[in-house]
Amino acid sequence: MTEILELFEQWGDIDRSHRKLAHRGSYLDLVWVSPATVRRVLAAHGLVLKRPRRVRSERKPFPEWADYRRNSIWIYDCTHFAGCPQHAVFAVMDLVTRKWICELVSIEETSTQVQVVFMDALEIEGLMPVIEAWQDQLPPDPLAFDAAVDEPELPPILLAVSDNGPQMTSGSTREFMAMCAIAQHFGRPGTPTDQAWIESLFSHVKAEWPHLDRIKDPEVLRAELADVRRQYNTVRLHAGIGYVTPSDEHEGRGPRIRAARKRGLRQARWARIAYHRIQHAKANRRSSSDVD
Repeated sequence: MTEILELFEQWGDIDRSHRKLAHRGSYLDLVWVSPATVRRVLAAHGLVLKRPRRVRSERKPFPEWADYRRNSIWIYDCTHFAGCPQHAVFAVMDLVTRKWICELVSIEETSTQVQVVFMDALEIEGLMPVIEAWQDQLPPDPLAFDAAVDEPELPPILLAVSDNGPQMTSGSTREFMAMCAIAQHFGRPGTPTDQAWIESLFSHVKAEWPHLDRIKDPEVLRAELADVRRQYNTVRLHAGIGYVTPSDEHEGRGPRIRAARKRGLRQARWARIAYHRIQHAKANRRSSSDVD
């Protein structure tokens, strides 16, 4: 018992576990006891092993200038497929409409790839003329763009959301984003749920198109990803945006489609009620005739 109490005094703040203290005792050739014995002795003497609690931080909100509309908030990340483990796949998605804008398959995973995939996305969405117009109005210090500023003097045209990967946080990426009037917003370290939108994209793509993990040729992977992106955007119904396709939502058809479904459901309900009322009335008339 004395040896267990000595273990607690010397190692309690380090091990913080009755199991570790039990093994620590035998490790130091002091005492050979079970973890249950350590816990029982400490409890009998009113001693408690204190474990440090991890402080839960709150997710940083998006700045107020970032409107919840198409081409206002983009999210990007990279992933790998089992067949081509040496190649990284970068993807850019519109966080609001869930449209998968473009992807890049590269053997490198640096800030250069981030810049290339963003240039492709900006070209696809027709934002380059907007950026060129904004560059004429840029402040003297282009690095002054900061997503933490709710009302900057010259609001950026886009908010780019990502994790804290080195290719996202590098100075080259920061300079490129600033020159394109794009502000960056980083999630909390070790908290992938802050990037749930893009993580969900990768998860669904790998689960619903499992053949991608069996492709070993990066050129074939590029072609297949382009076709999968087309299906994801134009065929697959997305639960997060009310069961329309990302292209429908991105091009403004989503609200009309959802409203049409509500009207259709309402009309179908009225039709069912009218049908059953008619059938009930017919049944009552037949019953009256049978009685007569």
